[in-house]
Amino acid sequence: MKFTKMQGAGNDFIVIDNRSGEICESEYASLAAGLCRRRLSIGADGLMLVVPAQSTGDFAMRFYNSDGSLGEMCGNGARCIARFGYDRGIAGDIQRIETTAGIVVGQRIEEDLYCVRLNDPSVAETEIGIPWDGRILSASYLELGDPGIPHAVLELSEWDTMPTDELRSLGAYIRSYPAFPKGANVTFRKRLDRTHVKAVTYERGVEDFTLSCGTGAGATAAAMRLRGEIGNETLRLDFPGGELQVSLSVEEDAVCDIYLTGPAIVVAEGEYIGS
Repeated sequence: MKFTKMQGAGNDFIVIDNRSGEICESEYASLAAGLCRRRLSIGADGLMLVVPAQSTGDFAMRFYNSDGSLGEMCGNGARCIARFGYDRGIAGDIQRIETTAGIVVGQRIEEDLYCVRLNDPSVAETEIGIPWDGRILSASYLELGDPGIPHAVLELSEWDTMPTDELRSLGAYIRSYPAFPKGANVTFRKRLDRTHVKAVTYERGVEDFTLSCGTGAGATAAAMRLRGEIGNETLRLDFPGGELQVSLSVEEDAVCDIYLTGPAIVVAEGEYIGS
């Protein structure tokens, strides 16, 4: 089985072209859990399969987290799969990708740089109080797409100086907080200046921090815009795996046109021969 290993700002994926239908859909979840095991297999944050489009897309993607759970969409993954589609001649400079959360449009900027339009928020709550360690943390909750990818975004200026185990415990606590019915990806942000933040995301399905999160970046920018913390400027986000940039618009107090720009890198190509 041929595969391509890709990464976008450190968020890494295994990509398999399954347009021929060689792999049954019923096998996707177990395949993801098996292939994504680090040190025991190829290893990745998630598995993406390219499948035929069912509507107006050039192709469709199915995204699975490393634990085998189905993900609605993945921003860094969408940029990588847009490059995969371009490199394989499946689509041109502009790619229309069908995802579980809706159509995502990708654009090639240069060989290793792609931009995708993320799904508009279907849910946006700017102020949810979460009790922790004798204080109330202020969180925003957004779902990008419909069905939406759930994200909790919190300003926590000390996150990058906290002990790793303590931060991980906090991320897991918020990820399953009762106010978030589907669970949530949790992004902690620290303001560096008006249009520049340092961030890290605890990802649902990975159940740990990843080196970056594309939809987390989009949700962070959307939350900051709705809270009046930024205007129409492009927001730069420094994740452990690299920089992502987000621009967006607001119409009638609703966020729309969220564009995520960042790297899409081919790491390796190979053939999996394990059981």
